[in-house]
Amino acid sequence: MTRLGVNIDHVATLRQARGVQYPDPIAAAILVELAGADGIVCHLREDRRHIQDRDLYLLRKIVQTQLNLEMAATEEMIRIALNTKPDIVTLVPERREELTTEGGLDVLKNHRSLKKAIQRLQRGGISVSLFVDPDKDQIKAAEEVGANAVEIHTGHYCDAQTHSLQDEELKRILDAVAEASHRNLRIAAGHGLNYVNVKRIAEIKEVEELNIGHSIIARAVLVGLDRAVREMLALIR
Repeated sequence: MTRLGVNIDHVATLRQARGVQYPDPIAAAILVELAGADGIVCHLREDRRHIQDRDLYLLRKIVQTQLNLEMAATEEMIRIALNTKPDIVTLVPERREELTTEGGLDVLKNHRSLKKAIQRLQRGGISVSLFVDPDKDQIKAAEEVGANAVEIHTGHYCDAQTHSLQDEELKRILDAVAEASHRNLRIAAGHGLNYVNVKRIAEIKEVEELNIGHSIIARAVLVGLDRAVREMLALIR
């Protein structure tokens, strides 16, 4: 059964827009778990545009399922992760000017630095996933640097404007999943998934987990967080 990790960053985005104390992503995490989700995902960015250090520390105390910390492989973030001990860290690329994470890590280009970061996190008892594009060479490199898992970037599939383009992107994802499975990497997928496009990805049996944020939080504005999570769970299961 496919697991659902819910990214609560955009609850914090709404809070930060007014510089107030609400809505609290901690309260959102509790509701998400009560609705049946299998994990909480948050991205502590260098510029702290949404999730704050305080949020991460409190999430570690209250999350009862799995806490997945998305972060760049910087010295500051590695220290924070080793201090807070999330269940899993997902290393992602990060640029200040981007609206959201725009693509996968270039594991090939950053082979040495990623391997060192992964070893430090694993010595601290933290499992490590790499957010990568659906590319066989990047998957192979993820195994070589010692990652426990990969999260395959589904953004291009989600952005495809025609059925044929979507089919092409789905084929790339399927090939990447096959490569990761061959290399005994745990497999997650995410980025841009919503209530319309998620089913074809959820049907890939090797994909153990889908990490979804924006579409669930956007739907929650209209129908409530509990219902938004339950509706996504129904689709993927």
